[in-house]
Amino acid sequence: MIIDAHTHIFPDDICAHREDYFQGEPAFKLLYESPKARLVTAEDMVRSMDENGVDRSVTFGFPWKKEGYFQKNNDYIIDSVLKFPDRLIGLCCVDVDHPAAAKEVERCLCAGVAGVGELAFYQSGIAPAALDRLEPIMTLCREKDAPIMIHTNEPVGHLYPGKTPNTLAQIYSVAKKFPDNRIIFAHWGGGIFFYTLLKKEARKTLKNVYYDTAASPFLYEPDIYKVAVSLAGIDKILLGTDYPLIKPDRYFREMETAGLSDAQRKKISGENSARLFHLI
Repeated sequence: MIIDAHTHIFPDDICAHREDYFQGEPAFKLLYESPKARLVTAEDMVRSMDENGVDRSVTFGFPWKKEGYFQKNNDYIIDSVLKFPDRLIGLCCVDVDHPAAAKEVERCLCAGVAGVGELAFYQSGIAPAALDRLEPIMTLCREKDAPIMIHTNEPVGHLYPGKTPNTLAQIYSVAKKFPDNRIIFAHWGGGIFFYTLLKKEARKTLKNVYYDTAASPFLYEPDIYKVAVSLAGIDKILLGTDYPLIKPDRYFREMETAGLSDAQRKKISGENSARLFHLI
């Protein structure tokens, strides 16, 4: 089974009239103002899955600042999962800073979404205050045994739209504060898995953390797969394409270039996500 653990879909009117949603949404505007930045619907997603041999996709919207916008996008995720129950796995996405964030997460989890994410801190990074605001959401996820995905990125190197000011210490602080949550750090966790080499604390702190490969072909050499397998462990790596940013075939080619075995590729491409989301 091939499972893409990181994709985005939007309602038809957002796809058709994105400019109507830029006001008061600086992160959305930054990422999607260019017409080259694609927005896709659930139907587009399933069509692409069929073309690329993907069996299931974990999908979500955007951490909108406005309550009406994240409710609208989450309702679309819920409806899309009901429409394609054997293909799509939905996550609830919110702006953690919004007073209604925890209430919205509870509503969506009760409606049947499988988890929460991709939560992002585009302007602030994951500052201590952000951890406090995450607390009620993390509690809800623990109660439901629901994974939660956090946007992370490498704190060095070139700048690009969506690169946040997070630090490795901030990323680590999420896992340390919420050790009993099953956490997915998107975009390879900014490389935080390197610190599993430390003799004390880090390996235990990161024991419930998973890492997805979203945007990897834009960011890393294919050797990242071998390094991550060695340091994070083969069971903690999830195929995530960030579709429609990049199609799945580029990830499959890079895993092959990296010299992963068939068994390793199967784990990354689906088996690990299937276990995480209780599909097997």
